[in-house]
Amino acid sequence: MTSMPDMRRTPATVDAASLKLLTAMQKDSFEYFIHETNPANGLIRDKTEPGWPASIAAVGMALTAYTIGVERGCMPRGEAVLRTLTTLRFFANSEQSTAPDATGYKGFYYHFLDMESGARAWRCELSSIDTALLIAGMLTAAAYFSEESPGEREIREQAHMLYRRVDWQWMRGRNALLCHGWKPERGFLRWHWEGYDEALILYILALGSPTHPIGRDSYDAWASTYEWKTVHGIDYLYAGPLFIHQMSHLWLDLRGIRDDFMRAHDLDYFENSRRAAYVQQRYAIENPLGFPEYGDLCWGLTASDGPGPATRKIGGVQRRFYDYVGRGAPYGPDDGTLAPWAVAACLPFAPEIVLPSIAHFQGLKLCEANPYGFKASFSTIFHLCESGCRRWVSPYHFGINEGPTVIMVENHLNDFPWSLLRQNTYLRDGLRRAGFTGGWLDA
Repeated sequence: MTSMPDMRRTPATVDAASLKLLTAMQKDSFEYFIHETNPANGLIRDKTEPGWPASIAAVGMALTAYTIGVERGCMPRGEAVLRTLTTLRFFANSEQSTAPDATGYKGFYYHFLDMESGARAWRCELSSIDTALLIAGMLTAAAYFSEESPGEREIREQAHMLYRRVDWQWMRGRNALLCHGWKPERGFLRWHWEGYDEALILYILALGSPTHPIGRDSYDAWASTYEWKTVHGIDYLYAGPLFIHQMSHLWLDLRGIRDDFMRAHDLDYFENSRRAAYVQQRYAIENPLGFPEYGDLCWGLTASDGPGPATRKIGGVQRRFYDYVGRGAPYGPDDGTLAPWAVAACLPFAPEIVLPSIAHFQGLKLCEANPYGFKASFSTIFHLCESGCRRWVSPYHFGINEGPTVIMVENHLNDFPWSLLRQNTYLRDGLRRAGFTGGWLDA
């Protein structure tokens, strides 16, 4: 494997200029969870397009962000308690049934919910992974709000009840794998969580449940579908989009702890994510599809908004452009659309390459107004030959983009919320049942 600096154990020294940049970026992204919410039920809008529904994953990130907001002086503790209680009470009291317009069933919740009523939106699926991200946020709140006031006691009680209510066993399907989801009209979806993906947090929560746990066979079935690859001279557990290498790490501190797969490769998942960041940067440097601007400071392919669907001939080359799709490196799809937020969310893994890239993105001064920091994505080539802005820029912000920015900046600078959740009994049990050992888990 090509050599890279090992940043796993030594926190990067953040100079004053970088600290100012990161804290400003974090605060801008935090504002999303202040303004894109329904104060009556705590739901968070999936994206800033008018009339758009809530995302339960974004709600989980908001619950985590509120604790960070208190710590960083962006939100009074009392306000955070009120917002958190409003959210937890909504999920505790909303309809759990097989009705097609319920909010959830079997402790799981629908991927998208109507911002006002909280009912299922768009005939979407009861989502296993998005429920896991929601629960992770709830458990963060339970860990943080530890005082004996009535409000903080209720936060802990509600969060633990909501986690214990999820029937993870019910979501097991083919070969003991966890299913992507369920719909009241036709039952379980045909897709299952297999191949390395963002489902690590899902499997750990399901293993750690004190009420409806899955067995170790489910985790082993998932891990048996991993793909180990060498890309640009770097050996790693492969997944193309950056978000896969980030999502579980928002809450799980995976530094120095290993399951069977990682022990066999003398690695941990944190180091694996660092390697994935380097793969993405090196892909951009090599730039096999010849997109303008790609390079050591301009990279970041992930699931993101895009300028398509469209086909255009640009510079003599016929290009196909996508809308929202899981872009990845090195096997694509890649239509020249980059996501600065996804680079920012790699900060704990590879600050030595991320900080210069963040500064570069900030210097681009993209045409769209940015009330919440980085836009979701921009194109390096679409609109390049048209009047006005040189680049297509997504007109929307997304909650699941802003959340990782807030949380991963915090994990990098202050080891929080990792420090909160290292003490969580459910997560520790889930990690141990998955076969993780070492480091802080054995301390």
